[in-house]
Amino acid sequence: MSQIEDSKSLGQDNTPPGGEGAATPLLSVAIITRNEQENLGRTLAGVQFAQEIIVVDSGSTDRTVEIARSFGARVITEPWKGFAAQKNSAIQKCTGTWILSLDADEELSPELARQIQVLLPSNPPVDALFLRRRNLFLGRWIRHGGFYPDAKLRLFRRDAASFASPFADRPVHETIAFRGAADTLDFDLIHHAYPTLESYLEHMNRYSSLGADLLVAKRRTSRSLLAFVWNVFYVPQLTFAWNYLVRLGFLDGREGLLLHLYHSVYVSWKYSKAWHLARAANGAATNLHADPNPSPDTQEASRSR
Repeated sequence: MSQIEDSKSLGQDNTPPGGEGAATPLLSVAIITRNEQENLGRTLAGVQFAQEIIVVDSGSTDRTVEIARSFGARVITEPWKGFAAQKNSAIQKCTGTWILSLDADEELSPELARQIQVLLPSNPPVDALFLRRRNLFLGRWIRHGGFYPDAKLRLFRRDAASFASPFADRPVHETIAFRGAADTLDFDLIHHAYPTLESYLEHMNRYSSLGADLLVAKRRTSRSLLAFVWNVFYVPQLTFAWNYLVRLGFLDGREGLLLHLYHSVYVSWKYSKAWHLARAANGAATNLHADPNPSPDTQEASRSR
């Protein structure tokens, strides 16, 4: 696409297209937060060129709200509704022609920020733009194993998204739903995902629970013994082999080994939790249908067993 290719060549240029005073469509940035004081300042510093910044906070007890306001963000406090619903709420409060949806631990690279500033005034012939995401694990850029380029749809025209649900209604791995043409920008969105092993393991534990909820909704609960062994034992091993060996994850050193090893454990946790949820639900249903007022003879027989 010529306009996006032209914007790449301008990525290092300091002169906006159209000369001084060129009209720039209003850009809104939407971010959801909860206790993000370690990340938010870095994220907001990189989007100060935007005309509007909306932060929807779900009860932070640290300096998150103070930091957001110090960067000129409009802060709205709302109870947590789930990832998709919370992001929908932030997006619906935006008034910009274009909306950039970011997580609090994401940062525009200087080249990407410049490309966005150059591109949007040119009225590109697309309705949505994917951003290449550079994932960091223990401070290392993970370049292999399927983790790069991890393209995410984050920049879109306000009138191109379905604001009833711009993010698909799901508990985890939410995505934007839109209609129209899309393209991918040339520079990176930097994801400061997991600075410590503790943060990664906590994240995987929480996300495996959310992933288990998705599996239960799809009735993929390993009901047979064969399915249980396959999903809990073999699928994680195949996942590790595919990402670490076939997709060259081993080229990312010790960090790559740890990431892919623990990711395979996450897969096992997800299927195990889905099975356990289904078993608990079946047990509750069995108890519900049991005789609520057993006769004395039945009680005595039960005790004798």
